[in-house]
Amino acid sequence: MKKLLPTSTAGSLPKPSWLAEPEKLWSPWKLQNTELADGKRDALRVALQEQSQSGIDIVSDGEQTRQHFVTTFIEHLDGVDFEKRETVKIRDRYDASVPTVVGPVSRPNSVFVEDAKFLRSQTDQPIKWALPGPMTMVDTLFDAHYKSRQKLAWEFAGILNQEAKELEAAGVDIIQFDEPAFNVFFDEVNEWGIACLERAIDGLNCETVVHICYGYGIKANTDWKKTLGSEWRQYQEVFPKLQQSNIDMISLECHNSHVPMELLELIRGKKVMVGAIDVATNIIETPEEVAATLRHALKYVDADKLYPCTNCGMAPLSREVARGKLNALKAGAEIVRRELAA
Repeated sequence: MKKLLPTSTAGSLPKPSWLAEPEKLWSPWKLQNTELADGKRDALRVALQEQSQSGIDIVSDGEQTRQHFVTTFIEHLDGVDFEKRETVKIRDRYDASVPTVVGPVSRPNSVFVEDAKFLRSQTDQPIKWALPGPMTMVDTLFDAHYKSRQKLAWEFAGILNQEAKELEAAGVDIIQFDEPAFNVFFDEVNEWGIACLERAIDGLNCETVVHICYGYGIKANTDWKKTLGSEWRQYQEVFPKLQQSNIDMISLECHNSHVPMELLELIRGKKVMVGAIDVATNIIETPEEVAATLRHALKYVDADKLYPCTNCGMAPLSREVARGKLNALKAGAEIVRRELAA
């Protein structure tokens, strides 16, 4: 019998201090060459062990082998010059120095497939792998070649589809596309963003997820959230079209957010990864707080389609805090499982 309310994380987990500086995004590696390759795999083993010991049902690599959820993928593509940098505003929120698209983009080799094979060899549990979404990739670059966000996104969608098919063949059960840009560029999302996402999942037989959230718990994101008022209704701009899309599952931020939970009614019928863990605070949720978020979501999501999750990645947190939050997620889900069984 399939487990009710299977738990997972939205993506990243903190890296060990011997691999990269802890509690910091985009931290440079502390190792090089063969030592780095070995260190990444050791870190992946540790992340897997911590998820398993915390009772997480759908495990991931914790993004231990990458510095950043978008640029690490882009680094492996042709047509992007990381030495030629420009300053752009990321998601209309903060300035960042980014690489430049200087020619046709292509993927000469697989990016994460060997890491996925390694993860698959280490566990019998269902595994989820995260990839950046086409629109969020576009929003992380300066485009001097296509000079069209839409054209570049379609190119990325095809490249992501190649990678996703190889990940599926490597034994990945669920492929997640991270699209925080879906919470910002609403017209583009509905005009071509969701269509690009469907191109990225074309032909896949494994389950697919789009992860939309309000971002990591970094200052630029938390400052932006303070401007959103008492109700965060951004999801309603894209939910109706996502509900009609071929994507299997939608992952979103719920706990400690001002998202009106009734918006989930707009995606009724889809599987939903409900973010029940706040990644923007070091305060560890109680199991009852997690359970309360899940109970509220169950008013709008059928129990067999609800997947308790974290709001976003936990890379900026300490390992101790992240471990505590994973334990709370598992315990809170178990409370609600017992209630449903009764």
